[in-house]
Order: sequence, then C-alpha cells, then structure tokens
Amino acid sequence: MTNPLSIRFDAALLERLRRRAGLLDSTPSGLAQRLVDEGLRSQEHPGIVFRDGPSGRRAALVAGPDVWEVIGAVRASREKDEKRAIAAAAAEMTLSPAQVQLALEYYGSFPAEIDAQIAENERAATEALGGWRARQRLLA
Repeated sequence: MTNPLSIRFDAALLERLRRRAGLLDSTPSGLAQRLVDEGLRSQEHPGIVFRDGPSGRRAALVAGPDVWEVIGAVRASREKDEKRAIAAAAAEMTLSPAQVQLALEYYGSFPAEIDAQIAENERAATEALGGWRARQRLLA
C-alpha cells in the first residue's frame, strides 16, 4: 500500500525527473520513489550502489560484484563460523573481508530481495544447462 506525500521540486529538477522517467518508461513518481529508496539504502549501507542489468536493478558493492553473488559465495563456502565464511568468500571472489561483511549487512536488511535474486540466477542457470544439453543431444 502506498501513501501520498506532497513534495515540491525545483522546476529544473522536476523537468530532469520527467525526462529521465520517460526514457526509462516509468512515471515521475515511480522513478522518484525508486531513487529515494535506493538513496536511503545507500546511506544506510555505505559502499552499496545500484546497477541496471538483464535481471533489473540490483544492489552491488562499489567497484565490485552484486550483493547476491557475494552471498552466494558465502553460502557455497558451507562454513558455519562467520569469520571463516567471510574469509572463504573473500578469497574466492578476490574481495576484502570488509566487502564481504558489507554484503552480509545489506543481506541482513533485505534478505527476501537477495534470496529472490539468488533463486532467479539458479533458475536461469538450470534453464541454460537444459538448453545446452538439448543441443548436445541433437549434435551427438
């Protein structure tokens, strides 16, 4: 459910918002909401940025991988001790332990979002593997 909020924008800023929303096939209010949400998340988790990609907008480390990729590496380490899990993921992805910790903190705030991205990646990988196997059978 959404609640209305009246905000006054400078005329030039409002024009930029409308132009950008049009380019993104969005509404000015929809784009403003996304930008405010991402801005708040970035302030709450310094070092997190948001990027566009084939799977849509996603949280990522500044100059690093997407958060879901880091969380996937932590899970893949199968370490139960937090320090060892962080060290294993950092080594696997050539990241600092602080970067892995940042991804874990973001995950702690938005687990459903990151879990959905991991699940979508697994679904896409399974689908791609099925397509590859079908081609291999055809060409065998």
